[in-house]
Amino acid sequence: MSDPFNSWQNHLLAALPAEEFERISPHLELVQMPLGKILYESGDELHYVYFPTTCIVSKLYVTKNGASAEIAVVGNDGIIGISIFMGGGTMPDRAVVRSAGYAYRLRTHLLMQEFDRSRGSRSGGLHCLLLRYTQALITQMAQLAVCNRHHSVDQQLCRWLLVSLDRLPSNELTITQELIANMLGVRREGVTEAAGKLQGAGLIVYRRGHITVLDRPGLEARVCECYHVVKTESDRLLPSTLSTAWPTNIMHASGMLP
Repeated sequence: MSDPFNSWQNHLLAALPAEEFERISPHLELVQMPLGKILYESGDELHYVYFPTTCIVSKLYVTKNGASAEIAVVGNDGIIGISIFMGGGTMPDRAVVRSAGYAYRLRTHLLMQEFDRSRGSRSGGLHCLLLRYTQALITQMAQLAVCNRHHSVDQQLCRWLLVSLDRLPSNELTITQELIANMLGVRREGVTEAAGKLQGAGLIVYRRGHITVLDRPGLEARVCECYHVVKTESDRLLPSTLSTAWPTNIMHASGMLP
């Protein structure tokens, strides 16, 4: 189920009605997403939207002095480039790959063609799906602001790890403590101390930029309520299974069935 070469690994694409998926699937382009790749900078005009399959992309706000903080995380649950269908055209943040993998990209004008076509349809289709995803993303961003203001670095690190696990096919992450500190907007020493506590409790193993989660329930017991608030809202708004409207021939053609 973690094969990046199947577009249905992205939950939004997998939830599309069959005829809508058939229209856009020939235009989906598989692209490699190396660690640190910047998909867009603040104010850039977007030419593509991205549907991650096995990578994770961070949306960062960068201040004038170069400091940054993560404001949202997008993985196989979503799409990069919501400004296209929300009417803005550009984004005020930076999008950077923080866990390497793959994604499918689609030219923005093709997305908008299908978005407009599905507007008002009985099934809702792409139009309804993307608006629901945007609501879930806004919830994530709002809760992240609360978390950064009111909760400890230990709790923030637990949340960050759980959010990452929800969007990856394994329990392993390749990332440095310095990069985690940049994402959380805290000092590296704080992340080092927090990671040491989690490792001491047997919840994770950290070695040279590589984190392995050993005890997910243990992380969930320590995390603040922010993680559960965001996950509950995402589960409510977004489908977690493949669209039942997909006929067998499309599933075979897409690699979903042998």
